[in-house]
Amino acid sequence: MSSINVFVSIGVLALLIFFHEAGHFIAAKSQGILVSGFSIGFGPSLIKKEYKGVTYSIRAIPLGGFVSFPDDDEASGFSPADPNLLKNRPIFQRLIVISAGVIANLFIAWLVLFFQATFIGIPDKPEQGVLIINVQENEAADVAGLSRGDKILSINGKELGFGQKAVENLVEGIKASPDLSIKLEKESNDIKSIIEIIPKNDLGVGKVGAQLQQNIISNSIKKSSLIDSFDHSNYQFSDLLIRTIKGYQGLFTNFASTSKQLSGPVKIVELGAQLSEQGISGISLFAALVSINLAVLNSLPLPLLDGGQFSLILIEAIRRKPIPQKIQYAFMQSGFLLLVGLSIVLIIRDTSQLAIFKQLANR
Repeated sequence: MSSINVFVSIGVLALLIFFHEAGHFIAAKSQGILVSGFSIGFGPSLIKKEYKGVTYSIRAIPLGGFVSFPDDDEASGFSPADPNLLKNRPIFQRLIVISAGVIANLFIAWLVLFFQATFIGIPDKPEQGVLIINVQENEAADVAGLSRGDKILSINGKELGFGQKAVENLVEGIKASPDLSIKLEKESNDIKSIIEIIPKNDLGVGKVGAQLQQNIISNSIKKSSLIDSFDHSNYQFSDLLIRTIKGYQGLFTNFASTSKQLSGPVKIVELGAQLSEQGISGISLFAALVSINLAVLNSLPLPLLDGGQFSLILIEAIRRKPIPQKIQYAFMQSGFLLLVGLSIVLIIRDTSQLAIFKQLANR
């Protein structure tokens, strides 16, 4: 994994955050709503520039971004009754501004998939089994002799099948076998063999330290028809969106197991760097995955997220009067502490799992 791949991953992530905030910004400006700031990141400003009454900034903590409004800034010089303040606009217009970031990310994800299908090509139908695209050093998969490019055809004598179903079958078999020996049929350089692997016990769930994807032999096939591109991008977008939503649903229905799959910024950048090694197709997939995840995550009705603000406005509409400012501030402040605290935990955990830190720890 080269430094170039890491910078590409960081660049894609920053660009997707930019598009999310640009959605809010454009939705507000197009309706004549006053905007005071456009920021990528949180914390102190590293770069700041004011233009036409809006302060644009890049900040020190790259965990998202925000568009700020002069509504609650007493020093802004605007009258609290100004009709162009966001808080004085009708409920429907405010909901448009809040939801525009999610809509922007979903649109960008679909657009990336469509351009990939149109100009790069549509992948062939997957063949039998699962493809190994990355193996973590000293983890169970590495110890068992699996390496990038290997294909897994069966688990304990049972064929995995084709496509995403094959990936799911292998993942389920591994998860259900912590500290248990399982037999995998692998194919490497057209040579088939049976290997034994013992998944690591991670709080009752088996893990082998390998990144998997559908077994697609050739990279892509060109499609000249726009109808083919539309059909493929719509299918892939729907599949990624549904699987992402199901993943977040698991946080509420099976938190103990699903929470271990949460990834922070470090892990996301690492994944992006790995996928970027596959070229423009891998970068496109990473961009679509992260953009959809940003959309679904921000839709959750949690403090500080778009879904939380959306929920507050809906409650206001039902009550037919604004929610007291103290309650809104408490709601948002608790969300900020939760987000920053969770991000710090994930950054520390994910950083400690990087190969370079494991090598240092073993010295």
